[in-house]
Amino acid sequence: MSVHRQHRDVRNECGVEVEQRKNGGAQVKWRDDRIECRMIDAGIVAAIRARLTSDLAPPQGELAPWRIDGRIAGWLDARRVARALRFTDVFRDDDDGIAFVPALDTVAARTDALERVARTLAAEGALTAWRDERYAVGAPFGAPPWFELERAAARYFGVRTFAAHVNGLVRANDTIEMWFARRSPAKAIDPGLLDNLVGGGIAAGSSVAATAVKEAWEEAGIPADLAATATPAGAVHVCRVQSDGLHRETIFVHDLILPAAFRPACRDGEAVDHRRVDFATAARWIAHASGADVVTVDASLVVLDCLLRHGAIPATSPDFAALAALRGPSDPVWD
Repeated sequence: MSVHRQHRDVRNECGVEVEQRKNGGAQVKWRDDRIECRMIDAGIVAAIRARLTSDLAPPQGELAPWRIDGRIAGWLDARRVARALRFTDVFRDDDDGIAFVPALDTVAARTDALERVARTLAAEGALTAWRDERYAVGAPFGAPPWFELERAAARYFGVRTFAAHVNGLVRANDTIEMWFARRSPAKAIDPGLLDNLVGGGIAAGSSVAATAVKEAWEEAGIPADLAATATPAGAVHVCRVQSDGLHRETIFVHDLILPAAFRPACRDGEAVDHRRVDFATAARWIAHASGADVVTVDASLVVLDCLLRHGAIPATSPDFAALAALRGPSDPVWD
């Protein structure tokens, strides 16, 4: 199944001019309302490709579909299918996958049943930390949901989730720099790793814009009126197997220009540090697979998208097409 990706190429919209520096580093300069991007070293670009090609590799092995109303709601491995079918009042065998039992034919009934399932799985230690927040699951995004599901169970069942991330960009010293946040070591997923300045899942009943504004305040102390000026820049897609299940997510990307004097202040305890760096450093960080400054895979994809859109990795690069393709999976489990 082909995946339709939406990426706004702001090199044209912002009048970006690309120039190669002799030392091969990356520098971005502002000229009035235009951005001049100088290209990132080819060796770093190749390292980014190697790291993210590995980390974003399509799922291997057999995954079984969870079907509802003729559509696929999720994907599970054999072990999780077997466990799900033990909830005989919730799931039934559906040829090569699973489905709800016929009695669960309303959103409310399905949601209540899945709440019981998720709490049982959590008590068994099969889920990550309980979030007490639900995702709406349906197709397409924004349509009436088939059901709602506790966030901690999303990967277990391989449902498609949605998130809003924001690149915090700053005009400073005739260049542009990017803010990163370091995740709390207490986080259930990717503890201690570097992350986008702002990012969060879109909970049931919320929207892309509302999530971006909410997370901007909670994670970085960005006032709502400033956060609302973030520019939507398309979407990137993640589909990869993790220890807790299938991470299958669409991330709506934004660019936000912040004042040079702005200093992030986390309000919810999810970030413990913030660092502002140039594009060259950002590129080096997302190339790291290990070490002190490793960026989460999904945040690395968002940063890569930013570098591609702003011309820091030019279309003439031998790695450009492969890197651009990483922004959206083509594996059939995407559905």
